[in-house]
Amino acid sequence: MTPLAREIQRTLLAALPDPEAAPRPELAAYARLLRDYPERGGKMLRGRLVVLTARAYGDDTAALGVAAALELFQNWVLIHDDIEDDSDERRGRPALHRLVPMPLALNAGDALHATMWRLLAEAGARRKVLLEFAELVETTASGQHLDLSWTLEDRFDLTPDDYLEMVRRKAAYYTAVAPLRLGALTAGRMPDPVFASAGLELGVAFQIVDDVLNLEGDPEAYGKEAAGDLWEGKRTLILLDWLAAAEPDERARAEALLRKPRAEKDPAEVAWLHERLIASGAVARARERARRMAEPALAELEQAFAALPGQDAAREALDLLAALVWRER
Repeated sequence: MTPLAREIQRTLLAALPDPEAAPRPELAAYARLLRDYPERGGKMLRGRLVVLTARAYGDDTAALGVAAALELFQNWVLIHDDIEDDSDERRGRPALHRLVPMPLALNAGDALHATMWRLLAEAGARRKVLLEFAELVETTASGQHLDLSWTLEDRFDLTPDDYLEMVRRKAAYYTAVAPLRLGALTAGRMPDPVFASAGLELGVAFQIVDDVLNLEGDPEAYGKEAAGDLWEGKRTLILLDWLAAAEPDERARAEALLRKPRAEKDPAEVAWLHERLIASGAVARARERARRMAEPALAELEQAFAALPGQDAAREALDLLAALVWRER
């Protein structure tokens, strides 16, 4: 973890209740639940991008609190997402709802959501920063609805364009667009329009790479369940690509598997589909598509950052943006 990431994490944890100060055992357990995901670490990529962008604009006075709030957003959304997806792992450990009864995990996510807004208030966040947070919460929720509804409704009539729209809403906005815009707004400046257009492209590329790593990455380094997207029945770009060209019998076999709840899925069938996706070239094609999206987006963002006064921070922010896509975990 970088020094800036550690500073953001310290700010985040300082806003959460201390188990040692709890007046009763149940509230000590509650405090430990709130701190669980934040204490698991992570690279704080989004929070760091807020601070670096604010520094590039020349004023990071309130950036640390805003960055910590964005990382809290990430953590409460992940708790809820793991429940909704029935996930097993998060950051190399069991998902929170696997460690405690689901209602307690859900409640912990709600509490982190409230703390997010309190952190912003304590940081003296400008009105435009607060509105940007509302936008990212609403946008992410709409994308999550698409993702969940396709699984719940057994939808297989989807196209790559459907996937791209879902990912722009669910992952791309809060991964790249919001951190860039929040950095500028925190510094009291209007964000460059390219932060939205190029940021969406880069954020989609990030999610495609994440889908790739779910199938071919090192599970220990990746920090999430290997082939978890198949266990959860996710409609990824990789799966849609493969389904479009699959033989009718193989497509029917795959759809039958993906329609089943996790508990009813046969591990041998999941392994079969995993192998078919890789052998077909769908995974490699997805990685190449991410590269084609990321390269021009990074070039546009580099041009936008070149005009800012804080060039050391600008360079670091660009390196961080590149690391979103050119990663192996």
